[in-house]
Amino acid sequence: MRLLIIAEGATLAHVGRPLLIAEEAARQGIDVVFARPARYAWMTREAAFNVVDLDTQSPEVFSERLAKGSPLYEFDTLDSYVQVDRELLRRFRPDAVIGDFRLSLAVSARLESCHYTTLSNAYWSPYYAIANAWPVPDLPLTHVMPIALARSVFNLLRPFAFALHARPMNQLRQKYGLNTRIDLQTAYTDADLVCYCDLPGLFELRGAPGNHCVVGPLVWSPQMPRPDAWADLREDLPTLYITLGSSGRADLLAPTVDALACDRYQIIVSSAGKLFDIASQPNVFHSSMVPGDMACERADLVICNGGSPTSQQALRAGKPVLGVPCNLDQFLNMDALSRRGVGLVVRSDRFSARRVQAAVETLLHDQRGRHAVLALTGEVGERYSNRRVAGRVIDDVRAGVA
Repeated sequence: MRLLIIAEGATLAHVGRPLLIAEEAARQGIDVVFARPARYAWMTREAAFNVVDLDTQSPEVFSERLAKGSPLYEFDTLDSYVQVDRELLRRFRPDAVIGDFRLSLAVSARLESCHYTTLSNAYWSPYYAIANAWPVPDLPLTHVMPIALARSVFNLLRPFAFALHARPMNQLRQKYGLNTRIDLQTAYTDADLVCYCDLPGLFELRGAPGNHCVVGPLVWSPQMPRPDAWADLREDLPTLYITLGSSGRADLLAPTVDALACDRYQIIVSSAGKLFDIASQPNVFHSSMVPGDMACERADLVICNGGSPTSQQALRAGKPVLGVPCNLDQFLNMDALSRRGVGLVVRSDRFSARRVQAAVETLLHDQRGRHAVLALTGEVGERYSNRRVAGRVIDDVRAGVA
């Protein structure tokens, strides 16, 4: 069997998740071709499979569009992706192709009659039963009106905004003869097999067909030794792990650290490969990159952008999450975590040292929240290790191809 795995590279997670599948597939003796942007070559230096470069829209453009609330891809970009996809499919002739937010594959895989699996999150599913109204992300309107009012306005306008975001995909479908118009959530999950990389039970799917399945979390972490400085971590102080990842509000990392840098805590900080001027302070252990799985295991509380990758890493380690979300993806994830009692939110557009400090104290001392985390951790167990989840995806792909 040959698999072509395409990592779009909009964020680190969109490379990390499919990379875990590629590694497990190679361990199983499957012929793997892994396509990823050249800027992520450092993640595949020791790959035991064929790796090819992929020309994609930059993460900076993606983040800028996300922050402005603009469609994430223009029609011309998606159309160029179709040409690249089809060339790869014709060149390698895989039995199946797996993509992570490679939206063009919904068209190109069908044009080349190749079985297509997409990796996604359940909160983008058209079958996700979202509780109450959608949360409003950090938008210009949330800076000039109360959140409750902004949320009402956002939910009133959301169908029109989503239609605008889906328009480039519908234009692409029309150009290539796939004339059925689809909404945004369907565009994000339009594949022969949809694998939701989430903890089971966090997001309720209603009426989902058999080809939509929650497989469990896939959370990549750099393979690196434990930082030497961690030897100085004390056992008598709560440990906070702070990272805003590759898609959080970078300007809030230093203020978050400053708000919590005191003799009551010790802080592990990761700037996720970015350069930040984090002032040298007692009890603050700053690195450009850290092994996130180890950091979550060592921490008592994880502070992140609220997105799926780090929050799932935290929950898998049995730790509560303080999310500082800015985009809708992060808010949707934290909305479920908050309702489940395993996390709290400090909105990026309402950020203050006082709010962060209060949320940290609540999460560190809330016994009900700790019981909720432990209950969820018990549900996770070894069944949802990266290797087992990746193996589950591969098994489902095999079944779909057979």
